[in-house]
Amino acid sequence: MTRAFVLLHGWQNHREVDHWHHWLHDELVARGFLVRYPQLPDPDEPHLDAWLDTHTAEVEACGEAEVTVVCHSLSVPTWLHAAARNRVPEVAQLILVSPPSPSLMAELWLDEFTWTPTGEDRTGARRAVMIVGPDDPYCPEGPDELYVGPLGIPKITIPGAGHLSTPDGYGPWPQMLAWCLDPSTLP
Repeated sequence: MTRAFVLLHGWQNHREVDHWHHWLHDELVARGFLVRYPQLPDPDEPHLDAWLDTHTAEVEACGEAEVTVVCHSLSVPTWLHAAARNRVPEVAQLILVSPPSPSLMAELWLDEFTWTPTGEDRTGARRAVMIVGPDDPYCPEGPDELYVGPLGIPKITIPGAGHLSTPDGYGPWPQMLAWCLDPSTLP
């Protein structure tokens, strides 16, 4: 079966070439994969409905391929909204990286993106994992009670990683590429 990848960025990300998402895109394309890496609408002042529409369209554009979705930052709760609303078809793998906390989203006037567990939560993927830094300033409460526990998914903590973004030294990220190429290496 054909494999495809959908890379979904976070708040204020303009797909800068130094970001690991951009590097990952280039590495996957060089290996012949279909890769969707859209600029999400209004990344500085996003609206949930517009981002949901884009998430849906990008996954649907992969057709019958086995899809791996890699979300960073604000695209994590956006994806969870899409899954809860059945806006996206189930994907094979979902890698959720550095989600923001509700307190931070409220502080930044991004309240509409806040995802709240219901007890019947789903990821919209057959296999999902969360990858975080232990001292992410965008998630000061930590992801365990907010995301990991309610979703019942494994978590990988990368020491010293922060928000796993360009200022944290995450341009090229060979381990992420390895996880994408061989998802069986994920917990």
